[in-house]
Amino acid sequence: MMHIPADISPWLAIPVALLLVCGSIITLIGTLGLLRLPHFYQRIHGPAITITFGAGSFLLASMLYFSVLQQRLVIHELLISAFIMLTAPVTAMLLMRTAVYRDLRNGRQRPDIKPDIRPVTPNATTASDNNAGQLEKTRDRHPE
Repeated sequence: MMHIPADISPWLAIPVALLLVCGSIITLIGTLGLLRLPHFYQRIHGPAITITFGAGSFLLASMLYFSVLQQRLVIHELLISAFIMLTAPVTAMLLMRTAVYRDLRNGRQRPDIKPDIRPVTPNATTASDNNAGQLEKTRDRHPE
């Protein structure tokens, strides 16, 4: 069983606290990017990068703290860091690739362009009549 020291030396507490605060801020920035950015491709990019760096900061703080506390080198966190740094970007790439294929299948070439949906005019009976009516209205507004 591991005992928790009542008083931690400042040369250990300061770097651990800074790494934890930096990791928290980096992860918060990624979360805000996920909430605020308008398109899927932008939303996936922020968290994919920031979560990797935020988790790296948490794991470095843990490795430093437990290495000093147990008076031996703790390397479990290195394995976790390697796993996260390998899997997070690959997962983000696969999600983005799937979204690209979905958009191409739906007919969108760019993510910021919505599919062309025109309102139906009351006089049109078919889709071709509606498109012809739209074309005539456009010609009336912009004569050549």
